[in-house]
Amino acid sequence: MVDINYIRENPTKIQKACQAKGADVDINKLLDLDKKRRNIIQEKQELESRQNSLSKQIPNLDDKEKKEVINKAKDLSQSVSDKQEELNKIEEDFYFILKRVPNPAFDEVKVGKDDSENEIIEEHGDIREFDFKPKDHLELGEDLDIIDTKRAAKVSGSRFGYLKNEAAILEFALVRYGLDILTKEGFSPIIPPVMIKKESMAAMGYLERGEEEIYQTKRDNLYLVGTSEQSIGPMHKNEVLDKKDFPLRYTGFSTCFRREAGSYGKDVKGILRVHQFNKMEMFIFSLPENSKEEHKKLLELEKKLVSSLELPYQVEKMCTGDLGDSAAIKYDIKCFLPSQNQYRETHSTSNCTDWQARRLNIKYRDDDGNLQYVHTLNGTFFAAGRILIAIFENYQQKDGSIKVPKVLQKYVGFNKIEKK
Repeated sequence: MVDINYIRENPTKIQKACQAKGADVDINKLLDLDKKRRNIIQEKQELESRQNSLSKQIPNLDDKEKKEVINKAKDLSQSVSDKQEELNKIEEDFYFILKRVPNPAFDEVKVGKDDSENEIIEEHGDIREFDFKPKDHLELGEDLDIIDTKRAAKVSGSRFGYLKNEAAILEFALVRYGLDILTKEGFSPIIPPVMIKKESMAAMGYLERGEEEIYQTKRDNLYLVGTSEQSIGPMHKNEVLDKKDFPLRYTGFSTCFRREAGSYGKDVKGILRVHQFNKMEMFIFSLPENSKEEHKKLLELEKKLVSSLELPYQVEKMCTGDLGDSAAIKYDIKCFLPSQNQYRETHSTSNCTDWQARRLNIKYRDDDGNLQYVHTLNGTFFAAGRILIAIFENYQQKDGSIKVPKVLQKYVGFNKIEKK
């Protein structure tokens, strides 16, 4: 949520920020509601002040005067109640619009409509030249009996898969490898809940735009997370954190669920875009003055992982139209997939500044004793399915086997996946 004081002072800038993100928000209407809201609050406070003043007079009055004052106090009480009802209605409309104001993008973010206008800012690793026609991950997986989507479809429907044998072992290896890296960097490992309350999902900013991608248990009114970020952020909801403890760094590993409603074509084949997958997420609560450095750290850790796996990749900087509501700046990492002859997203990392913290009411006390909102940041350390796809395709051999990246061999106990 954006600070209403900032919106009052910068209405034109905020309206442009909304347009840059493709958010249809009427800032003039918001400010009109804000003015009415403040007027009602002032009127209500004046009524309450008169009511309190009358209440203080009652003990010193005779019976006749007391009765008159009590009646006046009752009338004022009803007026206060009416004003509160009026305020509730105004605030409902006010917060409905305010919560739809996206986090304004940083000045260095390119204004653009969609992902076609994102910027490639780095490229690393050499794309392998094959002396045979490379297979896609599903063909490799089926040949080696490590991926089974046909039986998964029988059990669960489309967009599900079984990871089997060496593929399952490789995923656990990635988890152990990831923990080894991140715990040394000061991240506290957690396994968070994968079902959260509506208020928590809303506070993280995923319901105003994008609710159609989220699975929900209607009976219990719980939402299934699409990333650990959604359950890590609300951990400290309504808390005042100690400044000396910053930065608070967490890494969460969980199963994630997404509808992937807009996926089609090659993306629905295999395990690239599935409804259920496992992911290791990084999440940081930071002091505002340090959040840009913390964001750089998240990106460097993602690059460290992909580089250590010796996968060719690009770093992409999102334009405004591809940022989402919560992020002020965001980077993606895309690994090269030989079967598609293109780079595909495997990681992302965002600085959400104080936008989520305001909705979650997470603060700290500054050196002057004043309460301030924290900044929140998130980053994918790995989405298991996607990074496994990149490994399988880039490490495949002419005989149909798959080599195991060197850094993972000590975790799995083998250096190659071969036909049984």
